[in-house]
Amino acid sequence: MNRNELRKADINLMVVFETLMQERNVTRAAEKLFLGQPTISAALNRLRALMNDPLFVRVGHRMEPTARALEIIQHLSPALDAMSTALSLTRDFNPADSTMTFRIGLSDDVEYGLLPALLRAIRIEAPMIVIVVKHVDHWNMSELLMSGEITVGISRTEDLPANAKRKQLRAMHPRVLRADQSSTPLTLDEYCSRPHVVVSHTANISSFSDEWLRAIGRKRHVVLSIPQYSTLPALMAGTDLLASLPDYTSMAMAAAARGLSDEPLPFVTPTLDLSMVWLSLSDSDPAERWLRGRLEAFMSDRTPVPIAVPISVGSSLNQIDP
Repeated sequence: MNRNELRKADINLMVVFETLMQERNVTRAAEKLFLGQPTISAALNRLRALMNDPLFVRVGHRMEPTARALEIIQHLSPALDAMSTALSLTRDFNPADSTMTFRIGLSDDVEYGLLPALLRAIRIEAPMIVIVVKHVDHWNMSELLMSGEITVGISRTEDLPANAKRKQLRAMHPRVLRADQSSTPLTLDEYCSRPHVVVSHTANISSFSDEWLRAIGRKRHVVLSIPQYSTLPALMAGTDLLASLPDYTSMAMAAAARGLSDEPLPFVTPTLDLSMVWLSLSDSDPAERWLRGRLEAFMSDRTPVPIAVPISVGSSLNQIDP
């Protein structure tokens, strides 16, 4: 292609087109780009003239892309990613005076158990940045990353986009939270006979604990399902309810709420991985690299510890990262 043809194109129009392909709705595209709906409509008209195609056909409340639009986006999105990466290389990032807004995705257990320590540190290191937290889980992580609603997410992960990168932060060890004071740990029989509360954003009344119990021929009695962790302390106070939580959430809750204590589950369980996920296009962005570094530092279970290495003649010191 003659690159002089690029002079006819407006990069802003390409961003609008990509957003319309993601949202399939003019109003939502306008909200996402912080523009007015008339501006998006005008941009769409210019795009149709530029591409010599309707691009979208209204079907009910949605705008479905034409065959030409589907073909164009396959080439356009990687090009926009490459441009974004190239432009990021020209920018320096100084957290002390930055006023950037970062959009991160956290599962509810991570927000409760691991975000406070990170936030305290960032308020000192980067006091003028803005952090917007959106709820993520393994079932919506990919969608939020691909739509640009978040640039990095921390949760359990399953299927991820082909251009996603993943770094394991910690192995989650489940623990049980209780409100009754006892010097004796729960037995398996007590754990199964006591009433349980489950935290589920999808209103389930079962979780991994039930799967693990079934594997050893046991079951428990769930009497309550709630959508978020923040209400657990008030709901459990003065009751015999039990809640099985990730270790970092359980310990944070027991430390913050009077009358709550936590302990290991009374049976052997597997661990679950907690991972950080981002798209490869933000790999070299200085601000995003800084953010990922801070997330790893405060949400990982790998705390660097100096290890003494024996020295002999002809050897050199090695720094070992545990």
